Amino acid sequence: MLIKKAAVTLMLMAAASTLSACAGRYIISTNDGHMINAKGKPVIDKETGMISYEDASGNMHQLQKHDVKEIVEE
Repeated sequence: MLIKKAAVTLMLMAAASTLSACAGRYIISTNDGHMINAKGKPVIDKETGMISYEDASGNMHQLQKHDVKEIVEE
C-alpha cells in the first residue's frame, strides 16, 4: 500500500511538472534595455508588427516588433 501511494504521488508530481512546463515563461528584451517577464509564449502578428504577451498578473500587453531586441524562454 505504501508503494502504491508513493507511485501515485510521483505520477502526480510528474504530471504537475509537465503541465507547468507548457505554460512557459519568456523574457522580452527591448531595445531601450527593459526586461519584461511574459507568461506563455508571446504572439507576433505579422500584419500589424505587434507582439502580444501576458504579464505575470494576467494582463495583456502589446509592443511594436521593432522595439523588441529578443525573446527568450526561461
